[in-house]
Amino acid sequence: MMLQTKLSKGDFVVLAEMSTPKGVDISDLVTNARHLKSRIEAVVIPDMDNGVMHMSALAGGAIIRQQGLEPMIHIYGRDRNRMALQGDMLAAHVLGIHNLLVVQGENIDLGDHQNAKPVDDLNELDLLAMVNSLLKGTDLAGFELQGKPNFFTGCQVQPIRDDGHLEEEYVSAKAKVEAGAQYIMVPPVFDITYYTKILNKFKSLNVPVIATVFMLKNVGMARYISINSPDSRLSESLISRIRKAKDREAECIRISGEMIKELKNEAQGIKISASGWEDRLPAILDCAGL
Repeated sequence: MMLQTKLSKGDFVVLAEMSTPKGVDISDLVTNARHLKSRIEAVVIPDMDNGVMHMSALAGGAIIRQQGLEPMIHIYGRDRNRMALQGDMLAAHVLGIHNLLVVQGENIDLGDHQNAKPVDDLNELDLLAMVNSLLKGTDLAGFELQGKPNFFTGCQVQPIRDDGHLEEEYVSAKAKVEAGAQYIMVPPVFDITYYTKILNKFKSLNVPVIATVFMLKNVGMARYISINSPDSRLSESLISRIRKAKDREAECIRISGEMIKELKNEAQGIKISASGWEDRLPAILDCAGL
């Protein structure tokens, strides 16, 4: 568990987010992962993110492990009850997947299977309690396990709207850390000054804090995020910079690289999210000098 070891030593870590395919063609996932070997500490694999059906994170984690990289998978209670979740966690351990990120899970109404029924048997604190129970060798019904799993488990912060909401998320994260979360993942913010304030707030909980850098693809995406996600604090000047660039894609890559450089001293790790452009991740790492 290289990721846990490095974070416990205070080393800076780099993670890359990669989604599984909506189908069984894993060629892109495998190719993109191989290009990052020895350059990052772990690959973060969401599970049905944005409420869209695709290959499970459990399978994605196994594939990443086969490529010689360390996987981290999302777990949440939207789609599975406590029995299925515990079974998946035991399966994760034997497949060599030991890094977990407890998340809330997006509303199913926003996805591509809007008639699906959410389960929501366990919330985030319940999930952390579930993992701790498994680590101690007991399931949630109180029965002893045949062999204990081993996990490094973290939690995720929701996008911060304002200072008042920052305080609410801090209280929530504090409860998650007390429930067993060993690191905190913070969503992307494009205003580095305000992002630093957010990161410093969560660093006071004395667990590693990992920032997120989201790669913009074009002016349209940047404009959409600025309008629909004001918590991102994406400025008009940044949109203008992309619009005026001779090579807009290259400019977006440079922006991500610059953000990583600026955040490197403010967080103990960076997760890079390329949202379907995972083949550009090596170029982002090059720009960041990593």
